[in-house]
Amino acid sequence: METGSVVEYIDRQKIIIAVVMEAKGDRIRLLNDANREVKLSAGRILHKSRQRLHSSVSRDRQIEALKEIACRRKELADQINLRELWEVLNTEQQRIDLKIMTELCFPEDPSEDCESAVLRTFFNDKLYFRFSPDGFFPNTEEQVRQLQIQAQEAERKNRLIELGGLWLKSAISGNGHLRPPSLTSEEQAEITEILKSLYLHEKESRHYAIGKEITDKAGINDNEMLFQVLVRLNIWNQNENIDLYRYDVPIDFSEDATREAINLICHDYSPSEEKIRKDLTHLPLMTIDGQSTLDFDDALSIEEKDDHYQLGVHIADVGHCVRKGCSIDTEAILRGSSIYMPDMKIPMLPTSLAEDLCSLKAGETRPGISVMIKIDKISGAILHYDIFPSMIQVKKQLTYYEVNMMPEENRDIFILHEIATKFRQKRLRDGAVHISLPEINIWLTDEGELMVSKTNRESPGRMLVSEMMIMANWLMARFLSERNLPAIFRSQPDPKERLYNEDQGTLFQNWMQRRLLSRFVLSSRSERHSGLGLNAYLTATSPIRKYFDLVTQRQIRSAFDLDTPYTDREIERSLHSLEQPMFSVSRLQYQRKRYWLLKYLEDRIGKKEEALVLNRRRNGYQVLLTEYLTECILPVSSGVSMRSEDMIQVTIQHVNARKDTLSVYMA
Repeated sequence: METGSVVEYIDRQKIIIAVVMEAKGDRIRLLNDANREVKLSAGRILHKSRQRLHSSVSRDRQIEALKEIACRRKELADQINLRELWEVLNTEQQRIDLKIMTELCFPEDPSEDCESAVLRTFFNDKLYFRFSPDGFFPNTEEQVRQLQIQAQEAERKNRLIELGGLWLKSAISGNGHLRPPSLTSEEQAEITEILKSLYLHEKESRHYAIGKEITDKAGINDNEMLFQVLVRLNIWNQNENIDLYRYDVPIDFSEDATREAINLICHDYSPSEEKIRKDLTHLPLMTIDGQSTLDFDDALSIEEKDDHYQLGVHIADVGHCVRKGCSIDTEAILRGSSIYMPDMKIPMLPTSLAEDLCSLKAGETRPGISVMIKIDKISGAILHYDIFPSMIQVKKQLTYYEVNMMPEENRDIFILHEIATKFRQKRLRDGAVHISLPEINIWLTDEGELMVSKTNRESPGRMLVSEMMIMANWLMARFLSERNLPAIFRSQPDPKERLYNEDQGTLFQNWMQRRLLSRFVLSSRSERHSGLGLNAYLTATSPIRKYFDLVTQRQIRSAFDLDTPYTDREIERSLHSLEQPMFSVSRLQYQRKRYWLLKYLEDRIGKKEEALVLNRRRNGYQVLLTEYLTECILPVSSGVSMRSEDMIQVTIQHVNARKDTLSVYMA
């Protein structure tokens, strides 16, 4: 490589022209047309011409000369029609070297400038030929088509990045309702999905690269800022339920499921024609639920005989309407359960079924599965039980509040409560671990006001219903187990430790006992449930709301030839299929309830609250806010000493529902 030689090299995807100032072995020092000196190896030189610039010429003149040469070569490059060349050469599929290609492009004068022009053209446009310094290979028609698609996609993405950045900037400046005039509604929808995915999944988002470029262009540097921009753009609201998207929870039902539900409602089915069903419509059935309940799936009846009570637990026969494998069933197993949140309810079944056709509404005759239990009046012992398909009709629909007001006045309620009390005592004697904690209720009124209350789970109405459902579930577990039918049975090993006897625990003991419970196990065969003190257990009393219960109900139906029984393998497959949906349901309900509780506490910053000390932590104490049954860390200065179970006063210092943070200090 000689001093003064005019050469070209590639840097940052551009061809740069330069003059050699010094050459030492394989290393050369260059001066390029941007007045920059660079050092590189001789192997990086793309093109070298015999043309030279004398060292006696001033630096400014050398740079000017380089620019003139580059301009001349660009003008020559503009004369080359790559598509025409490709149309002639692509059928041969042979490599063409630089000399021949230059002669093809410039047959009259294939000069060094023409060689450079060829290199520049083929380097800048790789649509028709694969480029390399030693030659060019024509792409096939299919390769050209694919490259054109890629180029169009790259151009489209660049447009989204540019316009998306402008749109977000307008939102940050307070003009979120304005969008760039050239941004189409389709492009706006695509950018919206990109930004939502970026917020939800961050680096795991499949749109991360383009989403990051859009937000970088708008100067958005963290997820919290992105969320606020999405709110300003009216894409989300300030209290958006992000977990619905994060867990991909379906809200609406498919067209097929909706159509199927309509057909079921319009079809005049007659379950009473099934001869196996017993007509129990004469019994005085009652439902007992919360005030806002609309999907009634269980009811009770009680008859007083000479020496015994005839207790009835009646379950809506959802399996009669929702058959295995139908569109509604397919969606139900994907949902796993109805989801109850302070601001929203997402049913497992279409509302027209959950709140109408399958619901045990007062005055409506419905197919049911009835558990009829003969109970000794004095001891409360179960003398006999029978389970069978039935026709039932609810006469009264009561709320927990109404039942709580009438245990002494209403003979039926009094008897039911007495039976429930004796059944619980039996379970406790058999080793049940009874955890009694209040329930924190959070809801939004129709006016949007956030309400929080604490409910006693041990009130007469709630205790009565709870024990009756446990009894019915236990007996249905025995029914299936005795017939060797697989189902979704629940079992639980003994707790790691017992902190109190029977139901005598304090709030502290109840709260800590819950941590010491062993995890329950789901399997197709029954085993002991130590937490409930029962030798077999499953859930079947909420088939409108829980798919586990619907599966169990179908197994009971199969015992009367009303359904095809599930095999062990099918039960195991159902357990596997429901694992992820049930995890999502559990997390969604917990996190949404916590979000709204923290939202409520945001308005109580600076207020004093009662707290129960749970245990010592390295950075303070773990305490329980007793009014809200929520834990937090209480940092304390050295010298302050507290013990577990101490009741103290704390002041709420900081709360951020969106960031899931709650901090307190000693009052």
